[in-house]
Amino acid sequence: KGGVVGVKLTRDDIKRLIELALNLKHFSVFEHVNFTFAIEGISRSCSHQFVRHRFFSFTQQSQRYVKEHGFPFVIPLTIQSEERALSLFLKLMEDIDDAYKELSQLVPVEDARFVLPNATETKIVATANARELMHFLKLRLAPVAQWEIRALAESMFNEVSKVAPNIFKENNIKFFE
Repeated sequence: KGGVVGVKLTRDDIKRLIELALNLKHFSVFEHVNFTFAIEGISRSCSHQFVRHRFFSFTQQSQRYVKEHGFPFVIPLTIQSEERALSLFLKLMEDIDDAYKELSQLVPVEDARFVLPNATETKIVATANARELMHFLKLRLAPVAQWEIRALAESMFNEVSKVAPNIFKENNIKFFE
């Protein structure tokens, strides 16, 4: 007869099994653990990098149905720290917003959105299993990763390490190479 088996494990049992799976590189067991993140305040530029990780499932805020008047945007630190660059950037964002408002009165919003910049903030919900999340973290926590996606990865790592500390420890990332 087939059926579901109830197994009771202590925290020590779980910790030992996770360490064993990592040491044996038996990563498929981590595919049964899923995490969902509600992410906001990242740029469209960052979200384009993020959605390349196809083993995640994504739902992103629509620019087709959500009007972006007075759209929020991300300003890179390098631009924030240079007075002339910041002035140019802010003026451009204001000009784009004015053009977007006018265009959205003349054409469908789905067409007016073509003027919105990569700096536009977006919201996205992302779900991944622990194996794929660890792979993402290995790539995007690397010093060569672009600053915004690295900051997102750091934030995600900080959150999952609170709820699954036996899996998500800094020294465990090396196992997924």
